[in-house]
Amino acid sequence: MIEFILIDVLLISLGIILYIIARALPRVEEDPNAIEKKNFLDRFANSDIPEKLDATFNLFLLKFLKRIKILTLKFDNALSRQLKRIRSDENEKKVAIDFKEIIEKKESDIQEEDKK
Repeated sequence: MIEFILIDVLLISLGIILYIIARALPRVEEDPNAIEKKNFLDRFANSDIPEKLDATFNLFLLKFLKRIKILTLKFDNALSRQLKRIRSDENEKKVAIDFKEIIEKKESDIQEEDKK
């Protein structure tokens, strides 16, 4: 419980310090005679290039995802066809198990062994 109270006091004091600093910021004025030099990133961010890049990237992504979707559907169709072939082959090869025939065969084998 003491830990909780100490953490609360710490966070409240940090909040008060930030509030005091934020109130003091408007008092600080920049020198109007200072020449602003824009670096490469500022010029790049203020130009039309990022919007063009974004539009180009979105177009590329759209085309790429459509192609991936088509390939996925083709793969799914190929798998479905293969599964149908396997099922049809298994159904043709299935023969009903005749237990009477198996039992008779074993009995005949046993009788032959007894005769020997």
